[in-house]
Parts: sequence; structure tokens; C-alpha cells
Amino acid sequence: MQPRIQHEPEGRRFVVTVDGAPAFLEYASAGAGRVDFRYTFVSPELRGRGLGAAVVREALAWARREGLKVVPSCWFVAAIVERHHEYRDLLA
Repeated sequence: MQPRIQHEPEGRRFVVTVDGAPAFLEYASAGAGRVDFRYTFVSPELRGRGLGAAVVREALAWARREGLKVVPSCWFVAAIVERHHEYRDLLA
């Protein structure tokens, strides 16, 4: 079972913490109706567990629910969108 991913709007990020170590995606407004997914990070001890991809998927689902278009400044977000065609309609 994957740990619960939290949206922290005040910090403009999605985050999950496992055994005190974080994985997160930071975002910023990119103008009206757009959000820039700027940066993802997964603590070294958590890498290889799919947590980074899970955080990105949660952020993409949020953007869809909010009716936002996504600017994938982060290479990792861009790679996930490229691999998963169901997210391409979200691109700004």
C-alpha cells in the first residue's frame, strides 16, 4: 500500500513522507488557468519505490479536477506525461 500523498496549498506542493524522508512536487502559478510543475524530489532512501511517479500522478489529477493546464518545467513530470498519453490533454 502506498502512503498517503498530501496536497499542501500553502507550500504549493504535493508531498509524501515515509519513515521521515520526503518525496514531493513543487508548483507555481503560470498565469490564468495554468500551473507550472517546477520540481520533483525523492529522498535517496526512497528512490525506486514509485513514490515520485505517484506524487506526479496525484498532482496531475488535481490539475484536471481544478481545470488547470500544466506547464511541465520539471523533466520528470514531462517524462511521465510523455509516457502516459492520458495526461497530454493537460499540457498548456
